[in-house]
Amino acid sequence: MKIKEIIVVEGKSDTNRLKDCLGDVDTIETIGSAINDETIQRIKLAQQKRGVIIFTDPDFNGNRLRTIIAQAVPNAKQAFLPRDKAVPKKSDGSLGIEHARDEDIKKALAAVYTTSDLVDDYSTDDMIDLGLIGDAHSQKRREFVGAELKLGYTNAKQFLNRLNMLQVNPQDLLAAVEKFDKGSSHDTK
Repeated sequence: MKIKEIIVVEGKSDTNRLKDCLGDVDTIETIGSAINDETIQRIKLAQQKRGVIIFTDPDFNGNRLRTIIAQAVPNAKQAFLPRDKAVPKKSDGSLGIEHARDEDIKKALAAVYTTSDLVDDYSTDDMIDLGLIGDAHSQKRREFVGAELKLGYTNAKQFLNRLNMLQVNPQDLLAAVEKFDKGSSHDTK
């Protein structure tokens, strides 16, 4: 798998893991959650020259960084690793790309989204109608739908923002919700 874009990651261990998995790949490291103006400028320049893919950890700090970078570089591509694919082998470690298997990294990078500045399409009312917020199973439904659509882990507000930012097709969203509602791989009791 050859990637033309520069991948934005949080740290050296993420870079090393991507190089182990993909070979020749270029990254920009944010050095954890402490992103500064100089790093943002490097990401903007990289976007102009080759394009970038934001690929941060599926945790609070990773989502925070993703939001900051996406606001500064609105046309950046985004790749999402599901939380359950980023679990460390040791129980005291934190979620991270560095813990993912090769096939999970490749799958996430093959399913990138491109962001846009278009007007929001989804509203809070849409999320309520689809059961993604406001009922007893909303969190499980969002987790399932987020994984199906490769959106990554989010809370309700981030989920709505990500649907709009990534312009998720309404038919794809509805199909994922229906798959959850019909599926037997989850417990809704």
